[in-house]
Amino acid sequence: MSDKSEKLSVLSLTQIVAAFGLSMCAFSIGNAAAYTSPALPSMTNKNVTSFSVSTQEASWVGGIMPLAGLVGGILGGPLIMYVGRKMTAMLSFVPFFIGWTLIAFASSVAMVLVGRGLSGFAVGVASLALPVYLSEAIHPLIRGILGLMPTLIGNFGMLSCFIIGYFANWSPLAIISGLLCIPFLVLLFFVPESPRWYLTKGKPEKAESALTRLRRKNTNVADEFKEMTKRLADEAEGSNTCKDIFQKKYFKPVSIAVALMIFQQLSGISAVIFYTVMIFNMSDSSVDSYLSTIIVGTVNFMASLLAIFNIDHAGRKSREMNLDGVGWVPLVCLVIYVLGFSMGFGPIPWLMMGEILPSRIRAPAASLVVGCNWGFTFIVTKTFQDLIDLVGAHGAFVFFCAVCIIALVFVIFIVPETKNKSLEQIEEELTGGSGK
Repeated sequence: MSDKSEKLSVLSLTQIVAAFGLSMCAFSIGNAAAYTSPALPSMTNKNVTSFSVSTQEASWVGGIMPLAGLVGGILGGPLIMYVGRKMTAMLSFVPFFIGWTLIAFASSVAMVLVGRGLSGFAVGVASLALPVYLSEAIHPLIRGILGLMPTLIGNFGMLSCFIIGYFANWSPLAIISGLLCIPFLVLLFFVPESPRWYLTKGKPEKAESALTRLRRKNTNVADEFKEMTKRLADEAEGSNTCKDIFQKKYFKPVSIAVALMIFQQLSGISAVIFYTVMIFNMSDSSVDSYLSTIIVGTVNFMASLLAIFNIDHAGRKSREMNLDGVGWVPLVCLVIYVLGFSMGFGPIPWLMMGEILPSRIRAPAASLVVGCNWGFTFIVTKTFQDLIDLVGAHGAFVFFCAVCIIALVFVIFIVPETKNKSLEQIEEELTGGSGK
């Protein structure tokens, strides 16, 4: 049987619906991340906004979202442990919707900041639940393809925000963003909870039923369920607390997952996404800054699409000057940067987080990893303007470039390949034991 035929043989409608439902949640994450780029210019325009927004306040409108995401990522750990992976993703709808409502009808910058904080909290919670659920629910042979769907749709959420923001100011953009949160809540009603989560709660019948629903009709899941049950039984023989993530045998998978997230953010992507319009304004690009932002968003989306088709084939490892006459250079450079990021360091750290973290510590370790991601997102977005003031825009991007080079070396020599491997096989290779 060919590789393509084998993958089609394990693909099921329920897995597609699950991946798409969670991807629509990722759409809201992308929307929230991209919001400040088209929204801040109109929000800081006194002819558009009834209240004043200073430069520092504007930086907090961008920075408070990842800071709240850090809190959401940390608190999301207990939620996915005790409430469930799917239910945690569904619960994120509440702060998403309330946050967007506060922003849309804000009469002061304080309301905007509270709304962005709630949206950021939802982003942190959801970005933790999504990869954990998909890694546990999707068959290993198609985990690469369906596991990257949230990144694809999340990037489409960014693009949609850029396009809508071209025509609408910050308030109607927030209204539309709030309404676009509804689809993921509806879709997730039709997918089962993670089978592995049911097993951790001592519900083997529900776990087997969920696994059966997730696989193709008439598929015998006995062997897969037996392997899953044995692994979790082995882990249950020991203690299971948050401090377990600091055990020596778990150091390698946890440190790799954390390092990938840190490299992802120190590459500068959040500064680019949060402040795309501002960056093009600073660069004296001859192309309209809003149009350039839409082009970057389109490339980001298309590159993610290429990554989906490439991931299971190639694997996971994969000074101021006058720009008159060459004003297109900033756009081309940023497009190349986003193209590379979206095919590699954009989606793969999230996918690998769910793959390489051992199941016994997956919830608390994923909480730590996501917390690191949003913590460094905050640092990058909040200090981006300060970095520019200190070393200039060129100096800031030289720093981001240096980080990318270091990250490349790290991936080549340290990061393992996980293509087509079950979670149990990956854990065995990284920890060298059964989890006892």
